[in-house]
Amino acid sequence: MSVRVVSAAEQQLSRHPSFKGIHDVWPQFLVHDRLVNEHWDDLYVRRPEFQFYLYDDAAGAVLAEGNTVPVVWDGTPERGGVDWAIRQVRSAARPTTLCALQAMVRSDAQGQGWSRLIVETMRRLAGEHGLDCLIAPVRPTLKARYPLTPMERFVEWRREDGLLLDPCLRTHERLAAEFLGIAPESMRIEGTVSQWEEWTGMVFPDDGDFVVPGALVPVRFAGGRGLCVEPNVWMRHPASG
Repeated sequence: MSVRVVSAAEQQLSRHPSFKGIHDVWPQFLVHDRLVNEHWDDLYVRRPEFQFYLYDDAAGAVLAEGNTVPVVWDGTPERGGVDWAIRQVRSAARPTTLCALQAMVRSDAQGQGWSRLIVETMRRLAGEHGLDCLIAPVRPTLKARYPLTPMERFVEWRREDGLLLDPCLRTHERLAAEFLGIAPESMRIEGTVSQWEEWTGMVFPDDGDFVVPGALVPVRFAGGRGLCVEPNVWMRHPASG
C-alpha cells in the first residue's frame, strides 16, 4: 500500500501543494471558531508528534490530516468539546488522555476507509505515549440535514441494518467506541451579520434563528451579530499499543 502515516514532527505537509483546498470539506463558517484559531498553530509547535497526515506516495498527495491534543481528563464528559480540548495545548500539566480534534479527509479521497485509519492512528498514539484512552468530540456531518432535531435524539437514529445513521458516528461505533454523551458547546462561531453573509452566501435581514447549510443547529442572530454553538458527540476508545 502506498499510503503511509507521516507525523508533523517528521514532516510539515500542510505546506505541500496537494494540501491546498483540503479544508474545503468544512463549511466556511466552521473555520472561524475564535478559540480554535487562537491555539491551532500551537499544536504544530508544542505537540507536533500528535499531528499527522495520510500521504499517498504513488500519487504524491496528502489524502487526510488527523489532529489531537493530550489533555487532563477526569472521566466526565465536558460541555465543551473541541473548544475545551484546544485550550489545553498550552498547559504544563501532565496529561492523562488523548483527545481528537479533527479527522479531515480531502473530498476526492472520501469513502475509502481513511477515517478509520485516522482513528486507529489516534488510538495508537495514545498507547505509545502512555495515555489512558482516546476521547473524541465527534461532529456528525449528517446532522446538518436535520438542524432542528436535538442531538440527543439524532444520535439514536439507526439504519435498517442496526448501525448508526451518521457515517462519522458509525466509524467510531464499528471500532467499538463507547458513547459518553453530548458536548453541547463544542464549538462557538460568532461574527457580524455581514461576516455570516460572506461565509454562507445568505442574507439575514432580521433577528432570529436561521437554518444555515452545513450547520448542525440553527444560527441565532441578534443585535447585528450571529452565533452558532455547535454540539458534538463524545466517544471514548481504548488506547492501542
